[in-house]
Amino acid sequence: MADITQPTQRDTVLVVDDSPESLNLIIDALASAGVTVLVALDGRSALGMLDEVTPDIILMDAIMPGIDGFETCRLLKKRHDLPVIFMTGLSETEHIVRGMEVGGVDYITKPVTPDELLARMRVHLTNARRTSSAKAALDASGRHMLAVNALGAVLWSTPQASHLLEECLIENVLVAHGELLTLPEWLSCCLQAKVGPAVSVTNADARVEAQLIGQLAEDEYLLSLSRKRDVPPEQLLSERLGLTQRQAEVLYWIANGKSNKDIALILDMSPRTVNKHLEQVFLKLGVENRTSAAVIGLNSMD
Repeated sequence: MADITQPTQRDTVLVVDDSPESLNLIIDALASAGVTVLVALDGRSALGMLDEVTPDIILMDAIMPGIDGFETCRLLKKRHDLPVIFMTGLSETEHIVRGMEVGGVDYITKPVTPDELLARMRVHLTNARRTSSAKAALDASGRHMLAVNALGAVLWSTPQASHLLEECLIENVLVAHGELLTLPEWLSCCLQAKVGPAVSVTNADARVEAQLIGQLAEDEYLLSLSRKRDVPPEQLLSERLGLTQRQAEVLYWIANGKSNKDIALILDMSPRTVNKHLEQVFLKLGVENRTSAAVIGLNSMD
């Protein structure tokens, strides 16, 4: 019989906790189970991280300085439909009720037992996927996807795709190679060409392309949007994440899977200097490990 405490696929979990001892225990347990772990030390950092990447599930400390876990959950639920499991040393009924009221799906007391945590997490991940439609699954993946009919009318889109299209629209029209098109006209062209003409992003040195992925149903077609920029990725990371040029270069190679030793050779600096830059990157991004930084870097270059 399969062990239900072990995730069956590479899940991404965001852990929001300000306690180093608790974080070490949770990170070790999740990493041993083959889970990709993202870390935020407070609610504000967690909300900022969710602008860049969408995890599969969130483990939320209830009591933290600044924005507590309850308020963080309430705010994130306005933008993301993600399962949130609360973790806290408090077991009073009012805290359990409050956690459920703001959108939590479960509640586990500290000190956390790794096997119990993994089992509860697996159950909620399975339930979320079982009840999700194809659209909801795409929403949770953080991808720029939308479905249209043959005339280019939008049937549904992920939040990320909607936001990207809003950046392109100027008084309900888009600019494609100097030609003004309505959104349905452009999307219809993309259907016919399979990869449509790029449209300009308002007030930005970037373009957006739409590619036909396939047909979902009768008169329902799936398109994927992608942002194309005319600037080097390191410059993009520097501008979007507030990094120095050197910090951005280090993050770029971290996102491409390079070790500190490899990065030192590529950038002609010592491994110690690379590590110092990386420490500043972690601080500015509000993360604790290379995986979290790499995920944010990859999403920031999209």
